[in-house]
Amino acid sequence: MKTFAVRREDTDEQRAELLSVSPHCEYSKCDLIVRMGHTLLCKLEFILVLYSLLHSGHTEEAELTFEPKWSSFFVGESLTFKCDMEEGKTDDWKYTLKKSDWTLYSDIAQQKFKINLLDKRYSGDYQCCGLRKDSDYKKCSNRVSIRLSDRARATLTAATTTVSVGDRVTLICSVEKSAGWRYEWFRRTSHTSEDTINDGLNGNIRVSQGGIYRCRGGRGEPAVYSDPSDEVTIQITFSNKVSVTQKPSWSQIFRGERITLTCEVQGGEGVQWEYEWRRPQSQTFRTKQKDWTITASISGDYSCKSRPTDDSYSATKWSKAFRLSFLGKNFILS
Repeated sequence: MKTFAVRREDTDEQRAELLSVSPHCEYSKCDLIVRMGHTLLCKLEFILVLYSLLHSGHTEEAELTFEPKWSSFFVGESLTFKCDMEEGKTDDWKYTLKKSDWTLYSDIAQQKFKINLLDKRYSGDYQCCGLRKDSDYKKCSNRVSIRLSDRARATLTAATTTVSVGDRVTLICSVEKSAGWRYEWFRRTSHTSEDTINDGLNGNIRVSQGGIYRCRGGRGEPAVYSDPSDEVTIQITFSNKVSVTQKPSWSQIFRGERITLTCEVQGGEGVQWEYEWRRPQSQTFRTKQKDWTITASISGDYSCKSRPTDDSYSATKWSKAFRLSFLGKNFILS
């Protein structure tokens, strides 16, 4: 049987097709065979182009994520990237992690990368790529931005710094509006060293004891700590009423005479008190004695308050002012 070749010119690539046609077929049938062959060839070309695009290395189907999912990091902390190819098995790939032109990991078998953020060079955009083993098929992930700041600092705020005995005050510790922190609290007095008093995971504690407080935050494993906050002094106010009395109780006191002022605390029996006196012009001093003997020489307001000897951050309120005034050579009590 004889055959003849039908040649078709393709406008894109000028390729030739060789089709075997029977000499007994009619022209319309031969034309149909040619056109069917052309259609099949076009479909095959489309499939080849699609396969080439999907495996060209320019797709971004891979996904790069990181833990912990904090909005910002600080120098000294660490994080772990995960590169997911989203096809095949994990061990089908070799993984690379880059930051701009800096390659941190190259062609490793694990899809997770732990990064220690040693300095601010680690701020920037990260991307991972996967190369399928035993082939040249490669694809890369989205870019992930990591913000890195210098060492964090805690801030301590108090609703008030003076609270009545029996009541509590709320202290709030925070670290620069970032997440993941656990908080440590410290208290000291002028007579005692600093002690850890409480862990407040949410950064809030309520205290009823006077003293000097500060806090700091920590996060991560192992923990990286912020710089501590500034100190806040909490004073506890007793409800005991305090008053000043005078002996002798002369209505007139001459200049140079000696009198004794006494700081009286109502309901303070059984407490070891020390006393603080306030003289004219707001001058103050402390003494362990409730009686204060003075030489009549300075006119003005005198007042006192008391505090327990073992707690210098708890005290009564100031007494009502006790006024001494003088005319000429004598003081007059009013």
